[in-house]
Amino acid sequence: MKQRADAHLEAWNAKQQLAEQMIPQIGQLYRGRDVVMSVHGRSLVGRSAIDIIRAHSYARKIDEVELPLTETSAIVEALTAIQPGPVSVDLALLAKGFRESGQSDLVAFLREQLAPALDADQSTGTDVVLYGFGRIGRLLARIIIDHSGSGNTLNLRAIVVRKGAENDLVKRANLLRRDSVHGPFNGTIKVLEDENAILANGVRIQVIYSDDPSTVDYSQYGIENAILVDNTGRWRDAEGLEQHLKNPGISRVLLTAPGKGDMLNVVYGVNSDKITDSDRIVSAASCTTNAITPVLKVLNDSFGVTKGHVETVHAYTNDQNLIDNFHKGDRRGRSAALNMVLTETGAASAVAKALPEFAGKLTGNAIRVPTPDVSMAVLNLQFDRDVTREEINGRLSEVSLTGALRTQIDYVESPEIVSTDFVGSNRAGIVDGLATISSGDSAVVYVWYDNEYGYSCQVVRIIEQLAGSHPAQLPARTQ
Repeated sequence: MKQRADAHLEAWNAKQQLAEQMIPQIGQLYRGRDVVMSVHGRSLVGRSAIDIIRAHSYARKIDEVELPLTETSAIVEALTAIQPGPVSVDLALLAKGFRESGQSDLVAFLREQLAPALDADQSTGTDVVLYGFGRIGRLLARIIIDHSGSGNTLNLRAIVVRKGAENDLVKRANLLRRDSVHGPFNGTIKVLEDENAILANGVRIQVIYSDDPSTVDYSQYGIENAILVDNTGRWRDAEGLEQHLKNPGISRVLLTAPGKGDMLNVVYGVNSDKITDSDRIVSAASCTTNAITPVLKVLNDSFGVTKGHVETVHAYTNDQNLIDNFHKGDRRGRSAALNMVLTETGAASAVAKALPEFAGKLTGNAIRVPTPDVSMAVLNLQFDRDVTREEINGRLSEVSLTGALRTQIDYVESPEIVSTDFVGSNRAGIVDGLATISSGDSAVVYVWYDNEYGYSCQVVRIIEQLAGSHPAQLPARTQ
């Protein structure tokens, strides 16, 4: 018995040693060459040895065996020797591709796969301005700073806020430094009071005070051709958001709320290919629309959805009252911390803006509940034919690991999992496979989502596309 225990510990220590050896190589390729490595969509950049080992365990869902670190560490070694240009690499799928190729020369195999990235030009990066610095604004700042890499991708240059107090700058920095839901900032933050700026992990962020978007000259801060992300929700139509484009230094605007009128509402991975160079103002839709649309696309493509209802169980947000008080919205004046609050959601109808085939097919409602983050969407759907629970779960599980929407959809099967387990998830939505119900041509599918962080990751993916800095995918994503 002792020998068996010793063998398990020895195997674990060997895996940990390999993971520790990979960390500096992963970091060097990311900072120097903008190479982003992941395992089945789970990023390895900035992760600990334990995180790397845990990511490898997800391979059991496909091959029923754990992905050997000996295979992925060999790929990391080879990539270090090759030094490719900007690329997003899924080590698990590359390892599988190499095994199935029958080739013996790993470097030659990778050079063949990496051909487009070997000649890729290094850009000088794109300036980003955050207009508004609330829940989503601060998470976007964290993600962009964490993704700074070589500095040739997205460069967070400024935030624009209304001055709230004399010590406003210190308060803004402290809110970025500590968060009750998402924990401490991963790094160091310094306040540059003489420059009215915040220094976060070496990234200098100019703080600009203004309550009128038409009054800011961004060029005086050295900001050029920037993408401005409007997090205020104050303007939802093109006419209101065009005010930003009249200012020197701003070239495009992204709204982190559902856009009105003919504005393109983008769910990254679903209709992000519709963005053209002429689209100067686009919307990132809502957190719920981002959570459910990828799942609905997969189910519709696979089984044909004829109609459905979406019920969201949503964490409370800052637009509700902590205790009962006047609110212009129905029911939202009642205490968010004490009540379940029935309210409306436009997410069901908004799906059709990304997937026109869903026009008129979905109804929706929402219940706000006393939790600060992570929500759930309950999809009650009817299909063209009878569908089994195993078919639904099998398809969604497959897509979450190897499909084109694997960075949008995750899949879990755990009898003990609850909402807090999904805080910090970078997927738009996570299917709870054990909760799936099917009966004939009808089914109920449950989708968890971190309505703050998961949505913010989707927003950053759109910013990268607008900037032309989204790295090529290796292996290429196909449906």
